[in-house]
Amino acid sequence: MAWIGRARCTFMTDEQYMRMALRFARRGAGWTSPNPMVGAVIVGNGEVLGTGYHKRFGEAHAEVNAINAAGGSSVEGATIYVTLEPCSHYGKTPPCVDRIIEAKMSRAVIGSVDPNPLVAGQGIEKLRDHGIETTVGVLEQECADLNETFFTYMKTGLPFVTLKYAQTIDGRIASSTGHSQWISSPPSLRFAHRLRARHDAVLVGIGTVRADDPDLRVRLVRGRNPLRIVVDPSLRIPEDAGILDNQDTAGTLIVTGQESAERLAPFHERGIETLVVAKDKTGTLDLPALLRELGRRQISSVLVEGGAGIITSFVKQDLFDRLIIINAPKVLGKGIEAVGDLTITSMDNTISLRYERVFRRGDDVIMYLRKEEV
Repeated sequence: MAWIGRARCTFMTDEQYMRMALRFARRGAGWTSPNPMVGAVIVGNGEVLGTGYHKRFGEAHAEVNAINAAGGSSVEGATIYVTLEPCSHYGKTPPCVDRIIEAKMSRAVIGSVDPNPLVAGQGIEKLRDHGIETTVGVLEQECADLNETFFTYMKTGLPFVTLKYAQTIDGRIASSTGHSQWISSPPSLRFAHRLRARHDAVLVGIGTVRADDPDLRVRLVRGRNPLRIVVDPSLRIPEDAGILDNQDTAGTLIVTGQESAERLAPFHERGIETLVVAKDKTGTLDLPALLRELGRRQISSVLVEGGAGIITSFVKQDLFDRLIIINAPKVLGKGIEAVGDLTITSMDNTISLRYERVFRRGDDVIMYLRKEEV
């Protein structure tokens, strides 16, 4: 028999134990990046001996935490269920696969193969070479979906990009004067802050900074502050902008086309980093080059919060992976649209999306959308 919480369970299937591991893995959301979320469950004779998950980047991995949680219980001959292939290389911590081998477990059940080139099947091979029966692909899609950001980053070298905005039911993100606080309800605002906490960086344009003076830290929920990125081609950001404050708790990166050392110096003196990116003929910054540079900096996910010009640029250049729209039951009439002119003149050429999730927060309806696969 296995005791889980206060519920007494009979022997469970591999899928059921893997679902348990997934539940533990999700506890690391917002804290493990650029590493993945991973959960582990150790089972012996139908009894759960230890559980663990990767809590924070740089700390012990799920497998080690599960072994340690087993305490005095011997895990020799036990089965370990882990949502992602155990690492086989030295990084911030020693290889997890070695701990499994040292513990003399008899079986490993793995959800998905690690796409990291430093692992990519090597952990599985090492387990098998040491006589540990290894099953791969249990709830594979669910395990891969859990770490979609990590998988995208490992396969492309680019951050996973989410576009998010709140709009009235008639499709306006602000009034004709630019006023937008607040379109969405308090529950939706907390949801938006939770999104921030689960991304490595949050990005806005200089128009949003000048109009709204946003802070962009995580304040309404518990979580890690993302890097705050301002796209400011001509360096028009006011030196007293709120996004430049609180550098001890949340860093800021100003992305600009302005190369003047004299213009950049006041920001550098305050410990604010700047990044010079080339501009095209229209004065727009090279966003693909920006994303490549963020990838090199191990920024694996970016939440784009606006405004309309930035959102339009990301859509027009097909630089997003996911779109999240918060629809408030309000009618504004004339106002600012989230997505501007895409130079599309025929319905045959529209960008087709599919609904992934639709749910409510307060009075608002929140939609997760993806591009239709070609």
